[in-house]
Amino acid sequence: MKDLRVGLIGYGFMGRMHTFCYKTIPMIYRNAPRARIVGVSTAHDASARSAAAEIGCEFATSDWPRLIERDDVDIIDVCSPNAAHKDQVIAALRAGKHVYCDKPLTTSAADAREIAAAARQATGCVHQMTFQNRFFPATLRAKELIDEGRLGRIYHFRGAYLHAGYVDPARPFTWRMDKAHGGGALVDLGSHIIDLMRHLLGEFESVCAATETFVTERPLLGQPARKLPVEVDDWAMLTVRMAGGFPGTVEASRFAMGINDELRFEIHGEKGALRFNLMEPNWLYFFDNTDPGGNYGGSKGFKQIECVQRYSDVLLPTPKNSIGWRDSHRHCLCNFVKCVAEGKPASPDLADGAAVQQIMDAAYESAKTGRWVKVGDMT
Repeated sequence: MKDLRVGLIGYGFMGRMHTFCYKTIPMIYRNAPRARIVGVSTAHDASARSAAAEIGCEFATSDWPRLIERDDVDIIDVCSPNAAHKDQVIAALRAGKHVYCDKPLTTSAADAREIAAAARQATGCVHQMTFQNRFFPATLRAKELIDEGRLGRIYHFRGAYLHAGYVDPARPFTWRMDKAHGGGALVDLGSHIIDLMRHLLGEFESVCAATETFVTERPLLGQPARKLPVEVDDWAMLTVRMAGGFPGTVEASRFAMGINDELRFEIHGEKGALRFNLMEPNWLYFFDNTDPGGNYGGSKGFKQIECVQRYSDVLLPTPKNSIGWRDSHRHCLCNFVKCVAEGKPASPDLADGAAVQQIMDAAYESAKTGRWVKVGDMT
């Protein structure tokens, strides 16, 4: 099989992460196709040349349409700021390229619907979102347990993604704090937990949300005396009702003092319960209510399932080795390149990205009034 050839748009934090994954997939997976980056585009010529040198590819440009139009590019990997995604993804699909897009899909539900429509029309194009939290062995096992009916009827759930990276008011203003570019805790972090809960539990029906901005202005990078207003949320709390009829909560915060990178959930059902925390990614905790009780609790209690590195068809590491954030990213991307090579649809796809965008738009609409808003009904 010939190598898949990748054009990478954006070479910031996530661009480097995707590059690492492309380079290491052949070393980790037994039967994975090879995908190599043949060109890169960044905002400036100098940074593009520097990125190409680091990656080890020849083509570098600050004009991303030139990358998409190349005949030696099969895949466009979009790692640019959120506001740029729409034009880049649609252009790639119309050029017949496969697309791998970092989250969130874009900056509004209206733009997301345009992308989803373009994806439907792009016959033969495989597309996937970077929702890597679906791809830990623990979250893959959680999906299996729910689909097997081991929790029974779901009563309620709570999901959260919490960071503390913005608590310093002297942290400079960046595009992630710019409303026009799609910043905010709900977009930045909430998109991940919303996707994971939707993946595990089904569609969101309606939402009632609140948001808060704790630091309302930030210094400009390199000009600390000049302040720019911050209009995006530092914290968001969603009370939701799912299409399955049960309630839940979703929280996103970039001001959770003392926390590093906690994506966590608890799901409670009639037959059992699940809990997971990204800071302990080796374990999924499962409570099976059919376990016998008895003296001193009998056999009841949460069971620690040792998911660890139990991926299938891998060369290394061994199943007993600890899992990490990079591994989930690599497994997510490996899923995509396998789907491209086999010519089959990937999941989560751009339609899943659009669904998450619709939920976030409904949440922001609700936060204006405190009222319940139906997902998809923005009138």
